[in-house]
Amino acid sequence: MNNIIVDIENKIATITINRPNKLNALNKETIEELGTAFGELEENEDVRVIVMTGSGEKAFVAGADISEFADFDELEGKKLAGKGQNDLFDVIENCSTPVIAAVNGFALGGGLELAMAAHFRVASDNARLGLPETSLGVIPGYGGTQRLPQLVGKGRAMEMVMTAGMIDAHQALTYGLVNHVVSQEELLDFTYGIAKKIMRNSPMAIAAAIDAINAGFVDGTDGYQVEIDNFGSCFGTDEFVEGTTAFLEKRKAEF
Repeated sequence: MNNIIVDIENKIATITINRPNKLNALNKETIEELGTAFGELEENEDVRVIVMTGSGEKAFVAGADISEFADFDELEGKKLAGKGQNDLFDVIENCSTPVIAAVNGFALGGGLELAMAAHFRVASDNARLGLPETSLGVIPGYGGTQRLPQLVGKGRAMEMVMTAGMIDAHQALTYGLVNHVVSQEELLDFTYGIAKKIMRNSPMAIAAAIDAINAGFVDGTDGYQVEIDNFGSCFGTDEFVEGTTAFLEKRKAEF
């Protein structure tokens, strides 16, 4: 891995996008490395939560590496968006292991799209978030036009995309784009604290919940039916037996 660092400790995997001289901008190689890392970590039974962040104090990911696609034609542009969504952004959203984005500094364009693909977001108080693509004569291509309105509503998403402007961390919190805002010094420890709370619960049930919640945002899919099916499937697992037995025995479940 040339552009990311993966560290696993106490069953929490931390993925750090590590291109600080480029403000951690996403290029083709970084997207490929992230896709590989998420695939491997999802299969790793010793990993219960994945935290994604950027190196340095200035940026989570300040956007895509524009120099890589500035001379693309229509077909190449379509392939770029399709491959990125298929190989990384949809992989993160549908990962059965919880993914938290710890957003430090700038999260712009593809960087905000990367953060939005995570299951939820924690931001440092110096974070700045936005989708500036229309200022370049293009639109968000890694799911931004779909995930942003899901998180903040259609009107606010329209304004953010059309103005190509940035919002600060506290405005992002008001919008519901991030779940928490803390100081930059506290960011990772606070995020790890949430990860530890998640790890107290059944990983099987959490994976089933992720699947059911995501289903409600897929056209043509009955999210309620997915919930019913996943709810029923839980009853056939050892983790359900452990969870209910522990509750009745007035002890903490061991998952």
